[in-house]
Amino acid sequence: MNVPYHLAYKVGVTPWEHTGRGFDAQLSALLDKVPIPENGRALDIGCGTGRHSIEMAERGWHVTGVDSEQEPLDKARIHAREAGTTIRFLHEDAADLHIAVDPGNMLVLDIGCFHGLNEHERHAYAQSVNAVTAPGASMIMFAFSHGHRWPMPHGVSRDDVVRHFDGWTMESSDPADVSDAGLPVRAAHPCWYHLVRH
Repeated sequence: MNVPYHLAYKVGVTPWEHTGRGFDAQLSALLDKVPIPENGRALDIGCGTGRHSIEMAERGWHVTGVDSEQEPLDKARIHAREAGTTIRFLHEDAADLHIAVDPGNMLVLDIGCFHGLNEHERHAYAQSVNAVTAPGASMIMFAFSHGHRWPMPHGVSRDDVVRHFDGWTMESSDPADVSDAGLPVRAAHPCWYHLVRH
């Protein structure tokens, strides 16, 4: 499922770890829209080196970060300690979240995981997310638009997201501000999606 990511981490080419001001402002605004319940749990799928997990923890969420690659998780644990945050990081596949992730999460963040999966993997991913979230939960997703651009993720459409997340309502879908990103990212026309579970 994640051969390109594995190779990218091995050679140190990880552009998704470096976002611009527009991206960061949009993510912050989306997170502002999600109320934090008492002892609210949040899940960062494809957390990488933990940057967004730390941001959620600093907002008051009890965060679990999940990634299928061990190398970025090791760095994420170091970054979390340096930031003074307590985050649980797990080496798990996004299609098997129910194995190790506690249920009842009220926020799920996906920065570039779902858009790289094939049809079968997307179905398993959505089922897995349903198993670990509660009614009323929000999901914030950053995804490239659909298109063939190997080795980059092939992306998804708004309809793809809606179809796979049956039982969720699309609250918003807006173009991502990647004006200061490289041409390949700009050409992928990424979007932000905010869904809420019924």
